[in-house]
Amino acid sequence: MVEKPKLREVPVREAIGMMLPHDMTQILPGEFKGRLFKKGHVVTEADIEPLLSIGKEHIYVLEMPEGFIHEEEAGLRIARAVAGAGLTLTEPYEGKVSMKASRTGLAKINAAAVHALNELEGIAFSTIYGDQVVHPGHTLAATRIIPLIIEEKRIVELEELARQFDGPIVQVKPFQEKRIGLVTTGGEVFSGRIADKFGPVIRNKVEALGSEIVEQRFAPDDKEWIEREIHYFLEQGVDMILVTGGMSVDPDDRTPGAIAGVGAEVVRYGTPMLPGSMLMVAYKGDTPILGLPGAVMHEKVTSFDVFLPRILAGERIEAADMTRLGYGGLLKS
Repeated sequence: MVEKPKLREVPVREAIGMMLPHDMTQILPGEFKGRLFKKGHVVTEADIEPLLSIGKEHIYVLEMPEGFIHEEEAGLRIARAVAGAGLTLTEPYEGKVSMKASRTGLAKINAAAVHALNELEGIAFSTIYGDQVVHPGHTLAATRIIPLIIEEKRIVELEELARQFDGPIVQVKPFQEKRIGLVTTGGEVFSGRIADKFGPVIRNKVEALGSEIVEQRFAPDDKEWIEREIHYFLEQGVDMILVTGGMSVDPDDRTPGAIAGVGAEVVRYGTPMLPGSMLMVAYKGDTPILGLPGAVMHEKVTSFDVFLPRILAGERIEAADMTRLGYGGLLKS
């Protein structure tokens, strides 16, 4: 049972050391209107004259039961228990503390930890979905307690529980600067019959996350030719290779066979996310090689936009990462 705080009216001069249960507003006509003291402030001797100046001869103060803490202290302690690198904490506002990105990167949220902490009585801990690209100022999470005050032992329990999880519960992983090779396939582009539209799209996506396309090379619909271009970039020591086009089941589409043909370990060819279902993810040693379907060229968001940020944050993609994209992965009808 959550104990309710008690409010008591006292003369302002007798309120030193007592806690304000709500904000105190100061109004200076034509000059200022705003918070003089915030909720949870402990009155000091220096506060008496300012309180009297706003007409507070008597004020209500919060009588804190033994062993309890105020919502603002509780909110800050919860936020500090869950927040990792790349975050800044806001000042408590009406008991809520928000966690905002301090850098561009990949939002990482431990969903199991979020569920576990919210099972504790009196706790409200809310986050965005993980693996999103975030920028400075983007709110990833917010927390508060449900009542105005809470037993401190409950916050200690939460802090101990948070430490049981591997790594921070909320953090922003920075993107690494990677050198990327781009192979564009297709006889119609190779021959110059149509202009390449893949290159500019891929370049924009890569550069937006702090990496660069070091070179773009072209190949016809020829498996051995595509393999040579992939080998070229492997010899150059690039950090990632992207192969665009030729990813369908059409007999003329040779990209999947070429990626496998260079000896790459294919994680999976195909993912249930739509658009972008024909994506291939493979690795030659530690070098990721992605076969990109045509949807990447003309759709704003595809499976490529899910995995590119994760790879640039230093993560290795597993088959389960790809198969799980079906739930929530239908982006258009």
